[in-house]
Amino acid sequence: MGKSVLVIEDEPNIIEAISFILSRDGWHVASHSNGIDAVEAIHARKPDLVILDVMLPGRSGYDILRDLRADHQTDSLPVLMLTARGQSSDRTLAEEVGASRFMTKPFSNSEVLAAVNAMIVPT
Repeated sequence: MGKSVLVIEDEPNIIEAISFILSRDGWHVASHSNGIDAVEAIHARKPDLVILDVMLPGRSGYDILRDLRADHQTDSLPVLMLTARGQSSDRTLAEEVGASRFMTKPFSNSEVLAAVNAMIVPT
């Protein structure tokens, strides 16, 4: 079975770009577009990795990540946080709530690919 990623992002252009980049590299990419039931979507899909936007409709990516880290089923799930805001306070908060990595938009294809591949330990 290939590597799977769930992209939790509300901007269709970002979803499309990430899907294109990762599917070319052999990833199975699924997406989810709101924060309200994002945790349930993660539990249902059981991805190897989550790419999580900070600003989502209904719920913050930080709040979603706090829930993931508090749950033994997802406490070690690799999570790449994405944000259009790149202040150091955003990066610090992402680290405090347990982000595996943090990336600002816009990003390059190679940055995304390198980040997700570095987050997955081969089995």
